[in-house]
Amino acid sequence: MFAAMSERSAPEPATDFIRERIRADLQSGKVRQVVTRFPPEPNGYLHIGHAKAITLSFSIAQEFGGRCHLRMDDTNPEAEDQEFVDAIMADVRWLGFQWDAMFYAADYFGQLYEWAERLVEKGLAYVDDQDAETISKTRGTLTAPGTDSPFRSRSPQQNLALLRGMRDGEFADGTKVLRAKIDMAHANLNLRDPVMYRIRRMPHQRTGDKWCIYPMYDWAHGQSDSIEGITHSLCTLEFEHHRPLYDWFCDALGIYKPQQIEFARLNVEYMLTSKRKLLQLVEGGHVDGWDDPRMPTLRGLRRRGYPPQALVAFCKHVGIAKVNGTHEIGLLEFFVRDHLNKSAARRMAVLDPLKLVIENWPGGPGGDHVELVEAQNNPEDPAAGSRQVPFRGELWIEREDFLEQPPKDFFRLAPGREVRLRYGFFVKCTGVDKDAAGNVVAVRCTYDPATRGGNAPDGRKVKATIHWVACRDAVTATVRLYEHLFTDPDPARADGGDFLALLNPHSRRETQARCEPSLAAAAPGTHYQFERLAYFYVDHRDSRPGAPVFHRTVALKDAYKKARS
Repeated sequence: MFAAMSERSAPEPATDFIRERIRADLQSGKVRQVVTRFPPEPNGYLHIGHAKAITLSFSIAQEFGGRCHLRMDDTNPEAEDQEFVDAIMADVRWLGFQWDAMFYAADYFGQLYEWAERLVEKGLAYVDDQDAETISKTRGTLTAPGTDSPFRSRSPQQNLALLRGMRDGEFADGTKVLRAKIDMAHANLNLRDPVMYRIRRMPHQRTGDKWCIYPMYDWAHGQSDSIEGITHSLCTLEFEHHRPLYDWFCDALGIYKPQQIEFARLNVEYMLTSKRKLLQLVEGGHVDGWDDPRMPTLRGLRRRGYPPQALVAFCKHVGIAKVNGTHEIGLLEFFVRDHLNKSAARRMAVLDPLKLVIENWPGGPGGDHVELVEAQNNPEDPAAGSRQVPFRGELWIEREDFLEQPPKDFFRLAPGREVRLRYGFFVKCTGVDKDAAGNVVAVRCTYDPATRGGNAPDGRKVKATIHWVACRDAVTATVRLYEHLFTDPDPARADGGDFLALLNPHSRRETQARCEPSLAAAAPGTHYQFERLAYFYVDHRDSRPGAPVFHRTVALKDAYKKARS
């Protein structure tokens, strides 16, 4: 699909069932102002799947002149931390969005507890002394009803006293829970008396030691939406079966009920988004951390050099569906490449250097004579101007740009063959130097001084242009080359930890490249296209003044490699 798209722009996404529903709600008067929210749990770093949810909720608010809230769903102090809160805020801003208001579910703990007492008083909730394992076993299956708890018949007065005892710390962790009293034979297992509160003596990063009972997600989520006046609660498909419970709690309390709408989550080839599995990768040392450029976290994608604008454009293009699917990574790379093609400055760098010696260079190949050639900074942006690059009698070229015995479809440098050196001159190979093992260590050439700028006045043509860097002026820089982290496009198919067996042992390679001198001052956070090679990003963590570290963001298209495959 992406191959047929223009390299200049992607088509605008079509309307979808969520936007159609919102338009209908606005036209009918059911909704006056659209209010959406992005409610992550601060128990880890955001990943590419979150980028779709963020883009959808914030974009819809913008499109319809509404508001979008950022809410930390911080109901589980065991796994949450202020570090993750700060990281989530930074990632949302990095994607280019700004929330209209920020909230924390923890700020609603008092209201949630009051509502819990209301359900107890109405006979719609009860305290259960069974442990978590027993409750799970008695919930039943899809084909068999659950079993009523022996404590389900307690009176509202008994349950209220026990709930207050839970709140006041009279009972040990795990000895009691509060459950909604719905229907243990309901076809939807989520409505078989779900747990609302559990006892957990653990300080909360926001409320400290004030509470020793904490609400479950299903109890806190819908009520938080209601408190904030959310009109359209947009969730991924795994919450579809939770929607009846979402509605039941709001109806039972007699409070405002937002409209929950589910959409397909974002899956991309070669990427995992399971927090549990990503944690295994980090803790097992299979990656260098949550911001490893091979990780699908927003921090990892940022460090690799993925522009946030490209991620947002990709998320908008794939659109909203009602069925989960997996998108080709090539489509994501198209958007990355499309953005960088317009914005990244061009530079020359050689990753696998082979020396080229110009035998007829004025003053000799190793002499002081230098020519400054004019190079474009970005042919897609005339305003980017040009720069001068030193050209000398000894140059570095890519080792793969020379073959001593070339096949028929190889048009680059070979004995007796003439090629163009980018921005420089035509050179013709006259011979090679080899080491004792017979390996080529230098290519000898002559140059035509009349072809300065890359054109021959006599009109003769060459079939290939290769890039280069002058040996004496070259800057050595660390370059990290990345491939897919997994060998299988669907690593999630491996269950029980076997996904680690699908790790690609060649997912990262590091080399010392020879770069044109201007790259010595490459600023962290800057994108470049290394001509004929790929787009690269100056690492903002490991780079040092005069010693940049470059991450390969995405490769350029290589017609020759494609033809050989």
